[in-house]
Amino acid sequence: MCKIYVLDTNVLLNDPAAIYAFNEHKVIIPMTVLEELDDIKERRDKDVSREARIAIGAIDRMLEHATTKQIQEGVEIAGSGGSLAIFPDQKLEYEKAANFLTKELKDNKIINVALSLQYHNPDHYVCLVTKDINMRLKAKGSGLRHVEDYRREKILDDIDMLTEGHDHIKGLFWDSITNVETVRDEGRTVHHLDRSQFPEYYPNMFVHDDEDFVGQVERVDDDTIGLRDLNRDRLMHQEIWGLKPRNIEQAMACHLLRSADIDLSIITGPAGSGKTLIALAAGLQAIIEDKQYNKLIVARSTPPIAEEIGFLPGTEEEKMAPWLAAFDDNLEILHSGDESPVGSMSYVKEKANIQFKTLSFMRGRSINNAYVIIDESQNLTQFQLKSIITRVGKNSKIVVLGNLAQIDNKYITPLTSGLTYIVERFKSFEHAGIMHISSIERSRLAAFAEENL
Repeated sequence: MCKIYVLDTNVLLNDPAAIYAFNEHKVIIPMTVLEELDDIKERRDKDVSREARIAIGAIDRMLEHATTKQIQEGVEIAGSGGSLAIFPDQKLEYEKAANFLTKELKDNKIINVALSLQYHNPDHYVCLVTKDINMRLKAKGSGLRHVEDYRREKILDDIDMLTEGHDHIKGLFWDSITNVETVRDEGRTVHHLDRSQFPEYYPNMFVHDDEDFVGQVERVDDDTIGLRDLNRDRLMHQEIWGLKPRNIEQAMACHLLRSADIDLSIITGPAGSGKTLIALAAGLQAIIEDKQYNKLIVARSTPPIAEEIGFLPGTEEEKMAPWLAAFDDNLEILHSGDESPVGSMSYVKEKANIQFKTLSFMRGRSINNAYVIIDESQNLTQFQLKSIITRVGKNSKIVVLGNLAQIDNKYITPLTSGLTYIVERFKSFEHAGIMHISSIERSRLAAFAEENL
């Protein structure tokens, strides 16, 4: 049976390519949605306005050669067998039997389109697709039989299933192992295990137990897993730019950041877990001491009000200062023991060539020979993070930081965040590493607040 999907505006903002996601079925875009996209494309929130323009462009390319009649009846979507149509809801006739809502609100107009289609096509599966929970409730309450969230970008059904980058084994790890082959080569010890015992393990994942064992998955084959034996004491005593880890999760994160084979490190965790401090220390070490990169780029997505930075005086870096103060705080921590902390910070900023950027200004660039930190990534969509990661060129490392409990973007949930998406998509990539740091080291007050508020 051909299905009819009516798309809400927030679906196209979340995924500008959503019109291609419904295979052989019919996609309906109400005229009200086009009007909302037109309003949004001029907003100062550059991230959202950009998505609106991309969605409009995709629709235009699909319909540019169609006649008015074809646009209203449906234009074939190449490669899928489905079709795309614009519904002129301004001409909607309000039949009482269709249970229409009052038409003053834009959400109601979109719901009414779905109700009208359901009324006139009783034998078809008519479904409203929206990310707005309240809109879904209103639609169901009005008698619409099929209402769905947009799930194409949902890679998980439950955020508790999100990959954490490590597996804690209670007791002794080796008590559960039945078959192992250990190889020692050039100071490295690698245990070859039967993969059937650990089918969920992936490259660069860590394994640790309640005693002294810490291992890192070095290789995953069809039948075996290569688990590199790491020395827990050595991990806990590693030093990066004068910083030592305070717990095993921080130690494993430091190990990832220092690994030359890791091009993408994703570090998640609550406020106060040390994500930013560790990432910054590793960047300074890699640039100033190890001479691996030429510059350190710190970038984050500014909240909508921050798009007004053009009204603030100074350079881009000076305009970004209010939203990047956390990095100055962490630089101060790293150099708090120096004789002249302010002088040390100024020297390090110049020596490491630290640049502060908004993500909006990074698109279209090719970033080479750089250590890049993307902060507050939980507020980015999959599309936005992809557009940044694909900018990274030769001899560069990108570190993505985020806390899914602090999402400020009203169009994003923990399940649809770009951070969640890249964690799951990149976990099987041999040159990516993931670490969730759960312990809060900022203060006992911060730890209590994180757990109880």
